[in-house]
Amino acid sequence: MLSISRLLVVSTVVGLAVLFGLVFLGWGDITDFFAHPARSGLVISTLLLAIVSLFSEANLSSGKREDVSNRWIFIPFMVLSIVFAYVPPYMDRRDLFTLDGDALRYFGLALYIIGGSLRVWAILVLGKRFSGLVAIQEDHQLMTNGVYTFIRHPSYLGLIVAMIGWTLIFRSVLVFIVIPIWIATLIARIQSEENLLQSEFGQEYTDYQQHTWRLIPFVY
Repeated sequence: MLSISRLLVVSTVVGLAVLFGLVFLGWGDITDFFAHPARSGLVISTLLLAIVSLFSEANLSSGKREDVSNRWIFIPFMVLSIVFAYVPPYMDRRDLFTLDGDALRYFGLALYIIGGSLRVWAILVLGKRFSGLVAIQEDHQLMTNGVYTFIRHPSYLGLIVAMIGWTLIFRSVLVFIVIPIWIATLIARIQSEENLLQSEFGQEYTDYQQHTWRLIPFVY
């Protein structure tokens, strides 16, 4: 029977409250925020994805071995998350440095749903092996099939696509400014993860690397 971690529920609820608190604060008028279908869709899809993610076994466990040196990444992640939550809706409401075209909002929503779904799928598949820390868990086995057959880091690909979609929903020029910074930070984390996995699984991980891509098939 599926069980849900109480800690995961609490952290998810708090995270959503902070996220949308910043979004609504940036926009300035909750009623007006929901006046556009794309923005309403953003809230609904986020809540649905969050509910599904509760059935994962995601955690913050350091497991049997962790790359502690990578914890610095939480600082830029936190700063970038605050920027993403507050600035795009603030700029959109006031039409500051925004891109033209209402269709862009719907395209952004589609990307957000696709990216968010990919990330949640990857997290569900990993189960207890998915940690917010760069760590090897007890009885850790290398995942090489399913969504991990061709891409080694599908959850990060999903996150990038979702963040691009988020900025486009608000027609924000941040898609050209902050997204590259976010990607650079993720690549630093990916490198740490791959080094740790290489040290743990050796030739098995090397073989897996030889027929897969980090993020985008045939590109990277």
